[in-house]
Amino acid sequence: MADVRIQRGYQPGAIGRITQLHARYYHAEWHFGLYFEAKVATELSAFLTCYDPARDGIWLATTQGAIEGSIVIDGSHGKDGRGHLRWFIMSDPFRGKGLGRRLLHEAVEFCRTRNYQRIYLWTFEGLHPARHLYESVGFTLTEQRNGASWGTPVTEQCFVRLLDQHDRTLG
Repeated sequence: MADVRIQRGYQPGAIGRITQLHARYYHAEWHFGLYFEAKVATELSAFLTCYDPARDGIWLATTQGAIEGSIVIDGSHGKDGRGHLRWFIMSDPFRGKGLGRRLLHEAVEFCRTRNYQRIYLWTFEGLHPARHLYESVGFTLTEQRNGASWGTPVTEQCFVRLLDQHDRTLG
């Protein structure tokens, strides 16, 4: 595996590359289409336009300058004690190599330093490796419902991790 760096902050091309990673993976595995790709691009663009490094975080896994993965904490609800984990993805060649865990660790530590009381994310049923990773670092399934917010009917799931400022369970 090539030398991969975890970089905090925006990098030119991030919106396009993160959108591409999501569009290709979710189309190949789940048959998501244009609606999903446009949703990722639009919401990610809006997030980065309002990005505030005091409340928000973006981390990119890069190799030789190319973005191979991402994770975001949207802290716009931070005043409510919540960080929203979003746009967590790895490219196919780097999936399953521990880089997602490294990205997740960065995001959780960021939330802890910002005194968020909880981190939440929305995903959907069937993403077993991702669910395993979330649960291995303390996220629990708190809500499940049928929905189509991805442009395709799925069973949407909300996972939450409560933060204890002293716990270091990510290892």
